[in-house]
Amino acid sequence: QVQLVESGGGLVQAGGSLRLSCAGSGRTFSMYAMGWFRQAPGKEREFVAALNWAGGSTYYADSVKGRFTISRDNAKKVMYLQMNSLKPEDTAVYYCAAARRLGATIEMEMYDYWGQGTRVTVSS
Repeated sequence: QVQLVESGGGLVQAGGSLRLSCAGSGRTFSMYAMGWFRQAPGKEREFVAALNWAGGSTYYADSVKGRFTISRDNAKKVMYLQMNSLKPEDTAVYYCAAARRLGATIEMEMYDYWGQGTRVTVSS
Protein backbone atom coordinates (compact mmCIF):
# COMPACT_ATOMS: atom_id res chain seq x y z
CA GLN A 1 0.00 0.00 0.00
CA VAL A 2 1.15 3.56 -0.63
CA GLN A 3 0.02 6.88 0.74
CA LEU A 4 0.33 9.99 -1.38
CA VAL A 5 0.59 13.64 -0.36
CA GLU A 6 0.61 16.46 -2.91
CA SER A 7 2.15 19.88 -2.40
CA GLY A 8 3.19 22.89 -4.42
CA GLY A 9 -0.15 24.30 -5.51
CA GLY A 10 -0.99 27.96 -5.27
CA LEU A 11 -1.96 31.11 -7.10
CA VAL A 12 0.03 32.13 -10.17
CA GLN A 13 -0.46 34.55 -13.04
CA ALA A 14 -1.01 33.33 -16.56
CA GLY A 15 2.30 32.51 -18.19
CA GLY A 16 3.87 31.58 -14.88
CA SER A 17 5.16 28.26 -13.57
CA LEU A 18 4.56 25.93 -10.67
CA ARG A 19 6.06 22.60 -9.66
CA LEU A 20 3.82 20.11 -7.93
CA SER A 21 5.24 17.32 -5.80
CA CYS A 22 3.71 14.05 -4.75
CA ALA A 23 5.42 12.34 -1.84
CA GLY A 24 4.80 8.63 -1.44
CA SER A 25 5.21 6.31 1.49
CA GLY A 26 5.95 2.61 1.55
CA ARG A 27 8.88 0.48 0.48
CA THR A 28 7.42 -0.35 -2.92
CA PHE A 29 6.99 3.16 -4.32
CA SER A 30 9.14 2.30 -7.33
CA MET A 31 6.83 -0.60 -8.27
CA TYR A 32 3.91 1.72 -9.07
CA ALA A 33 3.08 3.52 -12.25
CA MET A 34 1.93 7.01 -11.39
CA GLY A 35 -0.03 9.87 -12.79
CA TRP A 36 -1.50 13.31 -12.34
CA PHE A 37 -5.15 14.16 -12.79
CA ARG A 38 -7.07 17.38 -12.27
CA GLN A 39 -10.59 18.49 -11.59
CA ALA A 40 -11.77 21.97 -12.45
CA PRO A 41 -14.83 23.50 -10.77
CA GLY A 42 -18.00 21.98 -12.18
CA LYS A 43 -16.12 19.50 -14.35
CA GLU A 44 -15.17 15.86 -14.15
CA ARG A 45 -11.71 14.73 -13.14
CA GLU A 46 -9.44 14.39 -16.16
CA PHE A 47 -6.09 12.89 -17.03
CA VAL A 48 -3.07 15.20 -17.14
CA ALA A 49 0.11 13.10 -17.29
CA ALA A 50 1.42 9.65 -16.44
CA LEU A 51 4.69 7.76 -16.27
CA ASN A 52 5.87 4.21 -15.77
CA TRP A 53 7.69 2.81 -12.76
CA ALA A 54 11.10 4.00 -13.93
CA GLY A 55 9.97 7.30 -15.39
CA GLY A 56 11.22 6.50 -18.85
CA SER A 57 7.80 6.27 -20.48
CA THR A 58 5.48 9.24 -20.23
CA TYR A 59 2.07 10.30 -21.53
CA TYR A 60 0.42 13.70 -21.60
CA ALA A 61 -3.01 15.10 -22.28
CA ASP A 62 -3.02 17.14 -25.48
CA SER A 63 -3.99 20.23 -23.50
CA VAL A 64 -0.74 20.20 -21.51
CA LYS A 65 1.70 18.67 -23.99
CA GLY A 66 4.77 20.85 -24.41
CA ARG A 67 4.01 22.86 -21.26
CA PHE A 68 3.97 20.25 -18.46
CA THR A 69 6.65 17.70 -17.57
CA ILE A 70 6.11 14.69 -15.35
CA SER A 71 9.04 13.02 -13.60
CA ARG A 72 9.84 10.90 -10.57
CA ASP A 73 12.70 10.22 -8.18
CA ASN A 74 12.25 6.71 -6.81
CA ALA A 75 15.12 7.08 -4.36
CA LYS A 76 13.29 10.02 -2.77
CA LYS A 77 9.85 8.48 -3.36
CA VAL A 78 8.60 11.64 -5.02
CA MET A 79 6.83 12.41 -8.29
CA TYR A 80 6.79 15.86 -9.84
CA LEU A 81 4.73 17.86 -12.29
CA GLN A 82 6.55 20.89 -13.69
CA MET A 83 3.94 23.24 -15.12
CA ASN A 84 5.09 26.07 -17.38
CA SER A 85 3.21 28.64 -19.46
CA LEU A 86 0.19 28.22 -17.25
CA LYS A 87 -3.21 29.27 -18.53
CA PRO A 88 -6.41 30.17 -16.66
CA GLU A 89 -7.92 26.94 -17.98
CA ASP A 90 -5.30 25.00 -15.98
CA THR A 91 -7.07 26.11 -12.80
CA ALA A 92 -8.10 22.96 -10.93
CA VAL A 93 -7.40 20.71 -8.00
CA TYR A 94 -4.52 18.46 -9.02
CA TYR A 95 -4.37 14.88 -7.75
CA CYS A 96 -1.55 12.40 -7.89
CA ALA A 97 -2.32 8.71 -8.13
CA ALA A 98 -0.51 5.38 -8.07
CA ALA A 99 -1.39 2.22 -9.98
CA ARG A 100 -0.33 -1.31 -9.03
CA ARG A 101 1.40 -1.88 -12.33
CA LEU A 102 4.74 -1.06 -13.89
CA GLY A 103 3.56 0.35 -17.20
CA ALA A 104 2.12 3.85 -17.51
CA THR A 105 -1.61 4.25 -18.02
CA ILE A 106 -3.90 7.18 -18.77
CA GLU A 107 -7.00 5.33 -17.54
CA MET A 108 -8.31 6.74 -14.27
CA GLU A 109 -9.93 3.46 -13.24
CA MET A 110 -6.55 1.73 -13.32
CA TYR A 111 -5.27 3.80 -10.38
CA ASP A 112 -5.52 2.33 -6.91
CA TYR A 113 -4.31 5.08 -4.60
CA TRP A 114 -5.00 8.82 -4.61
CA GLY A 115 -3.73 11.85 -2.79
CA GLN A 116 -5.95 14.51 -1.28
CA GLY A 117 -5.23 17.06 -3.99
CA THR A 118 -3.55 20.44 -4.23
CA ARG A 119 -5.26 23.51 -5.67
CA VAL A 120 -3.79 25.46 -8.56
CA THR A 121 -5.31 28.79 -9.52
CA VAL A 122 -4.10 30.65 -12.60
CA SER A 123 -5.22 34.25 -12.88
CA SER A 124 -5.57 36.06 -16.19
